[in-house]
Amino acid sequence: MRAPLSSLLIAGFAPRPIAAAAAIAALAAVGVAQAQVQAPASVAPAASAAQPQDKTDADPKNQKNEKSKEADQTLDRVEVSGTRASLQRSLNLKRSASGVQDSISATELGRFPDDNVADSLSHITGVSISRTAGGEGQKVSVRGLGPEYTLTTFNNRILATDGEGRDFAFDVLPSDIISGADVVKSAQASVMEGAIGGLVNLRSASPFDQPGQHAILRVEGDRNTMSKLNGGKVSATYSNTFGKELGVLFGAVYADRKVRTDTAGNDGGWTRNPISDPAANWTGNAWGGNIDPNGNGVLDPDEEGLIGPGQFRVGTIQEQKKRMALSGKVEWRPSDAIKLTVDGIKTRLDSPQVGYQQSFYTLFSPGRWSNIQTKNGVVTGFTMDSTNPDLMLNPELLNLTTHRVVDSAVYGANLEWKATETLRFNGDVYQSTSRRHSGGQDTYTVLRMNQPNVTTVNLTGSQVPDIKTTFSDGRDLVSGLASGAFGANDFNTHYLGLSGDNIDDKIRGLTLNGAWSVDRFNVDQIQFGVQSTRRDKNRDLVDNAINGGENYYSGSNAINVGTLGGNVLDQHLAPPNFMNGVSGSFPRSFLGFDVPNYLAALQAYNGKPRPDGGVYDFSQAAPVWNPLQSYRVREKTTSFFVEADLSGDQWNADIGVRLVKTKTSARAWDAKISSITENGPFNYTAVYADPTEIGQDASYTYGLPSANFVWHFTDKLQLRLGAAKTMARPSVEQLAPTSTTASVAWGDFTQVYGGNADLKPYSAKQYDASLEWYYARNSALTFAVFQKDIRNQITTSWQTGVDIGVPGHLFNVMKPINGDKAKVRGMEIGFQHLWDNGFGVRAQYTRNKSRSWVGGEERPLEGIAPATSSLGLLYEKGPWSLSATADHTDEFVSAINVIGPGFNERAKAITWLTAQAAYEVNAWLRISIEGRNLTDAKQEYTLGNGSIVLPQGYNRWGRAFTIGASIKF
Repeated sequence: MRAPLSSLLIAGFAPRPIAAAAAIAALAAVGVAQAQVQAPASVAPAASAAQPQDKTDADPKNQKNEKSKEADQTLDRVEVSGTRASLQRSLNLKRSASGVQDSISATELGRFPDDNVADSLSHITGVSISRTAGGEGQKVSVRGLGPEYTLTTFNNRILATDGEGRDFAFDVLPSDIISGADVVKSAQASVMEGAIGGLVNLRSASPFDQPGQHAILRVEGDRNTMSKLNGGKVSATYSNTFGKELGVLFGAVYADRKVRTDTAGNDGGWTRNPISDPAANWTGNAWGGNIDPNGNGVLDPDEEGLIGPGQFRVGTIQEQKKRMALSGKVEWRPSDAIKLTVDGIKTRLDSPQVGYQQSFYTLFSPGRWSNIQTKNGVVTGFTMDSTNPDLMLNPELLNLTTHRVVDSAVYGANLEWKATETLRFNGDVYQSTSRRHSGGQDTYTVLRMNQPNVTTVNLTGSQVPDIKTTFSDGRDLVSGLASGAFGANDFNTHYLGLSGDNIDDKIRGLTLNGAWSVDRFNVDQIQFGVQSTRRDKNRDLVDNAINGGENYYSGSNAINVGTLGGNVLDQHLAPPNFMNGVSGSFPRSFLGFDVPNYLAALQAYNGKPRPDGGVYDFSQAAPVWNPLQSYRVREKTTSFFVEADLSGDQWNADIGVRLVKTKTSARAWDAKISSITENGPFNYTAVYADPTEIGQDASYTYGLPSANFVWHFTDKLQLRLGAAKTMARPSVEQLAPTSTTASVAWGDFTQVYGGNADLKPYSAKQYDASLEWYYARNSALTFAVFQKDIRNQITTSWQTGVDIGVPGHLFNVMKPINGDKAKVRGMEIGFQHLWDNGFGVRAQYTRNKSRSWVGGEERPLEGIAPATSSLGLLYEKGPWSLSATADHTDEFVSAINVIGPGFNERAKAITWLTAQAAYEVNAWLRISIEGRNLTDAKQEYTLGNGSIVLPQGYNRWGRAFTIGASIKF
């Protein structure tokens, strides 16, 4: 049963911490009351780690070790099948963990609670996720800190990533090959360093989890009711054990799904006039000139800080996601003293995106706007009726494609050796790789309409403004696009952006750990170990910005698309249910053009006369290697730890220290600007000298002490306390001394340094406390608080008026540096109760307060929701399994000071509702249906300062349903 672990959140519940806590407490009271009327024999699970028995109760000194062993034995011999068993396993893992931890477990062999790993993690206290195209969960944040503060591992091996940084994209990994996931929130010396928010460890199944021969085949088909697009998946898992010595497990997954995301936004951002008062700290971003409603050419006092739209767009992104994965594990146990495990996974995500969008570049410049209307410091309406080709509105057709093909693999071998009765060793060696080669294959291509027109724009508060464009021949843009009145002759070539990077990430790791059983002076055992990793991450950017190719077919050198030929405009798009729920008059159907046909037509045009002299030559516009944003980073880490595990009457603890040494070697390239040519308004071309290689080497050593303590008031009630120093390394691209001046192309003379090898890690002092009451079988009520004091936050230095050697131009210079700090405080409430009648409930609520300081100024941390919550109901008895899940993320700041201090971008609150039903026809056949995003949730963004609220972005994914069948052999 693919059932989430929590469900059915009532909208508006999460933002109210007192109400949330009261609701969860009420649910707990109901569960306790039910538990109290049950027969005493049903309270304690048979042979369960959740309820220590006999010797453990009588001898609290050994409680920790006995509970851990008992849990391991129980989990090995209980067949995990169904939602209830999954919840039981997760709760046992939480209870027997050494520190603060929450877990998700498979509902059966090869079946995770959700189709997406990140979606399952969102049910855990303290976890929030971000979504990619199609609404699929992609990045994970823990306890008020973003993905860059989180470390993701697979069987305790670091996962390579296909992005520039360390944060893992969970959409590359099919959930079918995962048997469980642990979110470790507190720190221990024996646990791998690198996370401040939390460590997410994904686990694969063992063939000895279910001894004997088992096989399962699943087939699924799905449909999205908004897009009317379909998909399917087939997966298979086989497991077998041969006596007690040998076990094998293999899995395979293939999925092919089509998804659509309707989107609107402000690519060019909002324009805001400068403010003369130095205290406002805003010099404006009106590149085309300050917005001047009265046309007097002077920035009047009532025009200071005036805001107007720079560019807005609306369209749809279509994506075909193909996933393939192979997994395998072989375990050999020749004796009680030795266990050798060899395992690996290999995955491919092939998910090209094609975005068809209509764009309106309305940026103000003198003589471009008339009939300007303003309200509350915002331009709410204007007319564009200039006949000057450089000033009139040219509606644009955008095609944005993203070529994302990710090949990932993790292979490793692990050896456990019990050398003596008191001495054990564990060795692990692995390699993790990720490869995505998209160089020059991503496109941002623009065709521009070329006829004189009169356009009126009115901001209504909707995500897309009202727009009416009437061309000189009488055609109306909105109705004409709907009726097919426009064609190739109505468009000219314009911007041709060809880009993409090639990223190769390889991590090699070696670990040797040991444990010496002492069993005296309250010391149970001494753990010790050494770990070494080497990470090589290479990025090669391939684009046509470095050579000016992006503007090769623009301005006076534009070509009429009708003259170009080549069947460039090959689609008339009127997507079903497009932008339903968004009010306003704007194009809801548009033309789509085929980029491969377009590029082929441009190449076929080679040799034709070019207006500025010479002939057209596509090779002048083709993407080339861009050295300015390419790099090679090698990071070597060596860590040593020692940890003492202690216990006494009613308590157990651990104390230790981890010593970490990191060496970084970074290589990049620099190329000076030789000259800058102005092609027209907001259109420049920079010419670069030959690149020269530059390098930086750095190292640092950190000591990371930690201590954890658990007091057992009774066998059902325990208190955890923890304190530690933790660290998270800078994102990989921030270590490479790359730089870019790409913004010169549109008139923004800024040099941005992407990295600095001298950056130190984020470091934090963190404190945890957790009260856990396991009041009944498979049931618990928990409350946790935490605090993290973070140092060495990475921020950006900003210098203006810098001479970087370009004649006639001074530049702004941006560079990442250490120096800022942050503080995160929060609480977590979790509740789970499973009744014997088949019903169950699980709820969680997390509230955190995050603050950071940049240059002495307090700011919110970006991308962090102040509250997340879940509430779920389930029923599982006999052949039926039913569940409903809602995960709520509160409104949060996604970007700060976008158009001046206090003008923050905010993501609106969202509730994601999922429901499932399954029926066991017989012992070998199971059928199921699942619905995702049943409330048709949308992700919306706003920009404002409290008194002004502007639309900033919109994504809608629609409802999706999956029908599946599984056969057991």
